[in-house]
Amino acid sequence: MNPLDAGRAFLRIATVAPELRVADVAFNAGVIRAALQAAARQGAAVALFPELSLTGYTCGDLFTQALLHTQARAALLELAAATKAAGIHAVVGLPFAVNGRLYNCAAVLGSGRVLGLVPKQFLPTTGEYYEERWFTSAAGLAPIEVDLGGYTAPLATNLLFTDETAGCTFGIEVCEDLWAVHPPSGDLCLAGANLILNPSASNELLGKAAYRRDLVRQQSARCLAAYAYASAGPGESSTDVVFSGHCLVAENGSLLAESDRFKFDTQIVCADFDLGRLQHERLCNSSFSAGAATRDFRRIAVTHSARSAAPLGTLRPNPALPFVPSDPRIRADTCREIFAIQSTGLAKRLKHTGTKTVVIGISGGLDSTLALLVAAHAFDLLGLDRKGILAPTLPGFGTTKRTRGNAEKLVEEIGATLRVIPIHDAIKQHFRDIGHDERVHDVTYENAQARERTQILMDLANKAGGFVVGTGDLSEAALGWCTFNGDHMSMYHVNAGIPKTLVRYLIDWCADAEFSGATTKVLHDIAATPISPELLPTTADGQQPQQTEDVVGPYELHDYFLYHVVRHGARPAKVLYLAELAFAGRYPRAVILRWLEVFIRRFFSQQFKRSAMPDGPKVGSVALSPRGDWRMPSDASAAGWLAELAALRRPTQRAKRR
Repeated sequence: MNPLDAGRAFLRIATVAPELRVADVAFNAGVIRAALQAAARQGAAVALFPELSLTGYTCGDLFTQALLHTQARAALLELAAATKAAGIHAVVGLPFAVNGRLYNCAAVLGSGRVLGLVPKQFLPTTGEYYEERWFTSAAGLAPIEVDLGGYTAPLATNLLFTDETAGCTFGIEVCEDLWAVHPPSGDLCLAGANLILNPSASNELLGKAAYRRDLVRQQSARCLAAYAYASAGPGESSTDVVFSGHCLVAENGSLLAESDRFKFDTQIVCADFDLGRLQHERLCNSSFSAGAATRDFRRIAVTHSARSAAPLGTLRPNPALPFVPSDPRIRADTCREIFAIQSTGLAKRLKHTGTKTVVIGISGGLDSTLALLVAAHAFDLLGLDRKGILAPTLPGFGTTKRTRGNAEKLVEEIGATLRVIPIHDAIKQHFRDIGHDERVHDVTYENAQARERTQILMDLANKAGGFVVGTGDLSEAALGWCTFNGDHMSMYHVNAGIPKTLVRYLIDWCADAEFSGATTKVLHDIAATPISPELLPTTADGQQPQQTEDVVGPYELHDYFLYHVVRHGARPAKVLYLAELAFAGRYPRAVILRWLEVFIRRFFSQQFKRSAMPDGPKVGSVALSPRGDWRMPSDASAAGWLAELAALRRPTQRAKRR
């Protein structure tokens, strides 16, 4: 991939539920052709149509009529020719007779030709289904070359369609194949398919839509693939059943797009799937790498030439806050689950050590507040007295009245044991001991305060027979925004798996769901306080000039970078491309590039801190523990990543000169 063309990491799929007339091939072919052209205009590389879409699924005994077969085959060749002008591939369903047998086939069309026909293997003949009355199962079928008038195409169940340039390989399974105990898509994906296309005709029953949705989503997760599903619509016969035109696109367990159901006009739903993300998932998944297909596959070369006027990657979820669910109900459930994981982890450590005392340094900031709330809940789980939570505040040169007041108020409201231990004199003595001018507000000035606070916390824990609970979060660990052997260190790190953008929501959730009255009020004020380590002296009017995001950059950007770099292995060009889409109108390209470089430099240079980080619970799909998810050498070079960033900057700089 050209680093300046990151959009090519995506492929657009169209799933179509076309308007349909049962057994009217000419009408259906015209609708499919129009939908094919519309999908191409939307930038789709592949358009998927339902099972038996040329004739209709509900033709019944008309499937034995020779005229229907002849018309369907002629329409198929016409549609194949139309794909060349449109620059798109299509999967269209039809009955196809060969060697005296009739197969329920999905035909793959592209570049003006029929590239292959994939017959259905599992034919339902239960309840309302009678497919074995008309069709022959393709299970065990030897590949057949069929004559299409001037050229031949394979009819087989072992076909894979591969575009080496795009990095996409797709395979086909037809409707019931997905519902089987061992769906063909498993072998298709183990053989290299990263996209499964399923033309289907699934009628509607109470609860079936939800089951179908989960089936598609789960199969995409099981196969570490994209899965597109297009089902027959309400134009099918309603003699005994009703079809809704349910179209779905899922990727690795996440639903990307879904159609409206029960619409008689043609429904086209497009979604962009992420080729690079799927490749990364497979490389990281030991179960996938250990698997092997149980059969051999024939590969057919295809070339995706469709291009969209709009950027690819726009038709898929791309939240600016990937760690924070946008739906308030889901967000509340997420906060409840995370809080339970944190509290249970700490409770287990308390049970194991047999201690009834912990020490937490309380600053009035986000992280220490969350740690205190977690500790309170852990003590409640074990039936321990919250007075066993020693919560000293350690005011220094930069402590503001607001944060100190909130810290002291919160400790009192929680029922923990408050201690106020100013560090001014101890730090001044330390500066004299090491010969540091306290008027020089450098890294020594700042880190000395953090280490002094940690020393006090550790000694208090020793004195009380307890242990220190850490407060730093996942975002700080990624950036190394902590003092080595200072706030970096503790005996148990309850916030280790929580990104900064989520901490604020957790506190607000606790304020409303777990507490009330004065506690709720102070928690909301803490959540609204600007983020600062408060290590520089306050101004004459008592304000803190040191704002963390002015120094290291906005946490919402860094959490976005962290998610895509660590969770999905995205290279800088792709991170930039996605970030420009996610933060359009908020951060210009130059600003995103600036902070992306800061992230990469700090992420590499600060690994030594993560290599020595304390125990702490993993709560989400991104974690940086050296004993769990992230094993990175502390002396790894960032040169390759920075070189790609430099290449990304050059067009911007040339534009400025012009």
